[in-house]
Amino acid sequence: MLDSLTQRLTKVVKTIRGQARLTESNMQDMLREIRIALLEADVAIPVVKDLIARIKEKALGTEVQTSLTPGQALVGIVHDELTKVIGGEDPENVREINLATQPPAIILLAGLQGAGKTTTAGKLGKWLKEEKKKKVLTVSADVYRPAAIDQLQTVSQQANIDFFPSTPNEKPLDIARKALEYAKLHYYDVLIVDTAGRLAIDEQMMNEVSDLEKFLNPIETFFVVDAMVGQDAVNTAKAFGEKLPLTGVILTKVDGDSRGGAALSVRMVTGKPIKFMGVGEKLNGFQRFDPQAMAGRILGMGDIVSLVDEVRKNVDIEKAQKFAEKMRKGDDFTLEDFKDQLAQVKNMGSFSSLIEKLPAQFAQAAGQVDDEQAKKQLARTEAIIDSMTPHERRKPEIIKASRKRRIAAGAGTTVQEVNRLLKQFEQSREMMKMMKKGGMGKMMRAFRSLSGRFPGMGGMGGGF
Repeated sequence: MLDSLTQRLTKVVKTIRGQARLTESNMQDMLREIRIALLEADVAIPVVKDLIARIKEKALGTEVQTSLTPGQALVGIVHDELTKVIGGEDPENVREINLATQPPAIILLAGLQGAGKTTTAGKLGKWLKEEKKKKVLTVSADVYRPAAIDQLQTVSQQANIDFFPSTPNEKPLDIARKALEYAKLHYYDVLIVDTAGRLAIDEQMMNEVSDLEKFLNPIETFFVVDAMVGQDAVNTAKAFGEKLPLTGVILTKVDGDSRGGAALSVRMVTGKPIKFMGVGEKLNGFQRFDPQAMAGRILGMGDIVSLVDEVRKNVDIEKAQKFAEKMRKGDDFTLEDFKDQLAQVKNMGSFSSLIEKLPAQFAQAAGQVDDEQAKKQLARTEAIIDSMTPHERRKPEIIKASRKRRIAAGAGTTVQEVNRLLKQFEQSREMMKMMKKGGMGKMMRAFRSLSGRFPGMGGMGGGF
């Protein structure tokens, strides 16, 4: 998000090195670059003006610590003010989801068509089940969009949560009434209600969602907004905020575009906290919103906390520990180990979204990663290893010409692909040996060489 701001700040920081104080003159270029980057990111003009004024007031005359350059000091101030704009002055508990009510706790999702409400219903339900250990039911009150009800049913099944059926010829209020009765009768902790959206705000839609809100009296009413819509998000947020007693905002498609101005605009316009954000298409691409981490990502500082959290959720820790113990003992790295490591990587989801959470010097590689190509390469690699015998996986040095032809035929690929895999495996084995010997610098150089050979992952090593 906001790649332009990251790049502009990096460039201007370099121009004010070696000065002892932040002054009007040495800040002028930086503030202009910030203003341009924010406007290019589709941040609302009132938000831009307020942010620039706050940064200027805070920074003018600030003494720079001896350990910092003026540029670094200003980035720190920008980070603090961005955090306040995105997260408000609210304490962290305001962004906590509210489930303190007689079950079922009702959550209403509102927003325009295409904002990602239905997918968000599944992601939120999955999050509540796994993180909060809640019994969740979803229902669709969208009787206008073709296949909206079927879509929510499919998403709910994928998220492993329950779905209450409805039909397009029913009235939204009747659907809500039946779903609520069913949820009470079957002791559900949470009922998530997906409402209808339109391509633009209209009176009928706003009245309908308002009637639903009054009838259901939800504990949480979330405004779901696409992070890519930029300036339009402000008008939409204002309309929904005036019609509904919103309790929070969910940003979707956060990783889908470099602009992302909605993150800076919606909080200020609605006055409500951003509580969650959706990243990517997979149902596990959903996380609590952290203003400080988001400000860090905007400024190219990365979001290591979210990255670690994603690793924790998607990687088999027990397997990883066994592998680490095996390497510590000096056991040989085999093609079976190689396949296990690839499976762990695949579980992590999108390569580019993971890299984006790293600091800027690493994250610049995200734009060079072709996720689809990388997935295909992983699938081909697994197919080749599966075509080998257990003995060949443990002793790849025995794989000569005739074996290579047999393996290639079994995997539906070429001998050249088999040779490429064996070469990549050998390089990985060398990396493991270097790690064991503590040769981190050598290992990084080897990784840079290896990553350049994976189609779709070119340049991955460029930041080291």
